Amino acid sequence: MSIFDQPKIDTHHHVFDPVNFPYIADTAYRPAGHEIGTVEYYQAVMQAYNIRHSLIVGPTSGYNTDSRCLLDALEKGNGRFRGIAVVPFDSSLDRLAELKQAGVVGIALNVAMLGVEPFINFDNMMGKLAELDLFAAIQVQDDQLLALMSMLARTKTKLLFDHSGRPDVSAGLQQPAFQALLSLAATERCWVKLSGLSKFSHQPFPYRDGHDYQLALLEAFSADRCMWGSDWPFLRAEHRMDLGTLLMLFNDLFPDENIQKKIMWETPKQLFGFED
Repeated sequence: MSIFDQPKIDTHHHVFDPVNFPYIADTAYRPAGHEIGTVEYYQAVMQAYNIRHSLIVGPTSGYNTDSRCLLDALEKGNGRFRGIAVVPFDSSLDRLAELKQAGVVGIALNVAMLGVEPFINFDNMMGKLAELDLFAAIQVQDDQLLALMSMLARTKTKLLFDHSGRPDVSAGLQQPAFQALLSLAATERCWVKLSGLSKFSHQPFPYRDGHDYQLALLEAFSADRCMWGSDWPFLRAEHRMDLGTLLMLFNDLFPDENIQKKIMWETPKQLFGFED
């Protein structure tokens, strides 16, 4: 079956709709032009590429803790979407439960943008997430994960790592932070998105210097705990990006159809509770 015909779940993309949901006043970055992607436009993308469901990640840029655009998209999806929300760090258990009821399955820990300091002693929020069976959706880069390992070990929260952990490709597969990520496979409460090659590669498409990292993640975590994400609409992309070419690259990297089916369909379908 062609990679384009195969049913799939996109576990990492954003929606931006500044006309109906204006950006917050103090945002550090205001997506514009080709970076704007409404939920209605994304639904057309889904039809074009046979994406049946998706995980919408609330962005720090533009909206930060304003979840109105995300919640509107979840409502319009009629069960086809789940969400990752950005929330204030002092959010109550009741507020998190309200978000879960609306289709949110996890809370974003954007360490790559905010740095490690706010998350070193994040036990209180992690405890709330564990109580509600929500994910801590973590985006780190380079060696940031090392500073968080003690906190993660103290908690029981389900972990979902964005963009392959965004390793430092100049430091090699044996770099301590990437090895720390691989070691989390043993916890059996950690999942990884095989996404974001363009965010950590030092090369243009097809991002060859990042391939071995995704292959190593698949070997460590297995297809039962790996999933695919597009990162549409490619915020802050340094080069032209197209979803179709990313799918072709995925097909080249992971040519086994059974592995493809697990990563693109079965694993996220079961994990996020999507119906056929």
